[in-house]
Amino acid sequence: MTRIPHSEPSRLSAPVIALNAALGRLPWTLAALALRAFPAAVFWASGQTKLDGWRIAESTWFLFQYEYDLPLIPYRIAAVLAVIAEHLLPILLILGLGTRLAALGLLGMTAVIEIFVYPDAWMTHGLWAACFLALIARGPGALSLDRLFGLER
Repeated sequence: MTRIPHSEPSRLSAPVIALNAALGRLPWTLAALALRAFPAAVFWASGQTKLDGWRIAESTWFLFQYEYDLPLIPYRIAAVLAVIAEHLLPILLILGLGTRLAALGLLGMTAVIEIFVYPDAWMTHGLWAACFLALIARGPGALSLDRLFGLER
């Protein structure tokens, strides 16, 4: 592969390079906080719709039996796992505790939703997946219990 020789920036590219350098100083902690908070809110809200008080709503059983109908997993087990995951994993993301593992769990859940439940919602699921992949790759940032407990550097 041939490399393009490095040249001095032109008058037109110098402002772009300066802007890129300034934007490159955005702290990862700020980006990571947004990447943790917004998908966590989506999954938490979804989990809340599956409950009636402290119990799984009758509508949830119906959805998992007839609309979501996952292969290999009985609908009752799938419903319970989804309700637990949609509440526990967002809490872990918000706290920044076990962040990479929580993001991996939600990435897996997103893949199942995309493949088996709503395959036409790939744009939404792709946005969620991008958030989770960034957190898996880069971690939760400084404002996290992972950092406080020395689980991340």
